Parts: sequence; C-alpha cells; structure tokens
Amino acid sequence: MEFKFWNEDIKKLRSIILQPDKLEESINLCLGLHAMVHSSLMSGINTKTFEDELWEGLDEHTFRSAVNSKGRTVAYGIWHSTRIEDITMNLLVADEDETFDTGNFKEKISANCIDTGNAMDAEEILAFSKDINMQELRNYRMIVGRKTRAIIKNLSPSDMKRKVSKENLQLILNKGSVLNVDSANWLIDFWGRKNVAGLLLMPATRHHLVHINESLHAKNKAVK
Repeated sequence: MEFKFWNEDIKKLRSIILQPDKLEESINLCLGLHAMVHSSLMSGINTKTFEDELWEGLDEHTFRSAVNSKGRTVAYGIWHSTRIEDITMNLLVADEDETFDTGNFKEKISANCIDTGNAMDAEEILAFSKDINMQELRNYRMIVGRKTRAIIKNLSPSDMKRKVSKENLQLILNKGSVLNVDSANWLIDFWGRKNVAGLLLMPATRHHLVHINESLHAKNKAVK
C-alpha cells in the first residue's frame, strides 16, 4: 500500500467510522491502516510497511544520533508514538493497564522516563536516545500494536461514539504517562475532546505516520 492509497483509506475510514452498519468495514480499514504504520512482523502481513522501510538498513548509531529538522531521533519517534498508542488504546479505549506497565518495559528498554516525551528538548532527546535498548523498544512496539489490534477487533458500534473517561485522563497525569506541564498536558485536553472513533483516527493510525516520516528524514539525512 503506497502512501496515496493509505491516504485514500484514512479519508474513507473518517467518512464511515460512526455509521453502525459500516462497523465491519471500518474495523477492516482501521486494521489495514494500522498494519502499515507498524512492522509487517507485528501484524503478519506480506507487504513492506512504512515502518519496515524505516528499519531497513538502520544501524544503532543512526537510530540514536541522527536527527530531523525538529531535533528528533529515530529512537525518540518510535518511543513517542508507541507510548501514545499504548496510553490511548489501553487506558482510554479499553480501560485496561498500559502494556508498558504490565510488561516491565521501563527496565527492559532502559528508558530514563516513562512519559510520552512531549516536553523533551533536542538535548534531552539525544540523551534519552543514547542508552535506550533498541531491540526491546521494537519488542514493546510490537506488543502494543498487537494489543491494539485485539482491542479494535472487539469494538461495537456504540463504542465508536463513546467519550473517553475523565477519570482515566486524570490517571494518565497522576501516573506520569503524560507530564503535567504546558508542553505535554495539552494532550489530555486533546484526547478528552475525542470519542473512540476519533482516537482510532488520531493517534492510533495517522500519528504514527507523522513520526515515521520524521524519522525517515533523520535517517536519510544521516545516510547522505
């Protein structure tokens, strides 16, 4: 699936996702879009995905140190978008614990933080990326992606219109998954205005593509 077709599918999903009689089609579209912004190994599809392209030929030095125009590394992009998928899909959509917590991934990944990283400046991003365990980060992302797919497959028409829980939004701040500072806590307001369908459109699908593209820019700039 090239970007043009991915973009067409996200537009189609947006147009039908709240229609009860289009639930099966919406779920299938969402799963297809989601598969393309993760590795093909995560979903088991026989197609080269956008994330596959990012990992192709990527060495650890480039993963940790190459930055895009915003000062963001590949390590940061993968961490940030995965944490946000984990938080929103598990706590806000499924009302379950984050994969990050149940899988003891702070220790496995050797992360010096647990939040989304929105408040990090360029220097902090480089410091964060320096010692992170690349393989465990990939493992974490794969588990998060598979959990999301299970959640999506079990959604009902009424779920799509359901607003997120204010209690769980507060829990996200209380446990530090999003820092309660101006550069990060706007996420709580942003998610709080959405229903489940809105979270599937952003961040579960489109948000990943934004950061994969940013990471590809960093990678390609380093190669040149």
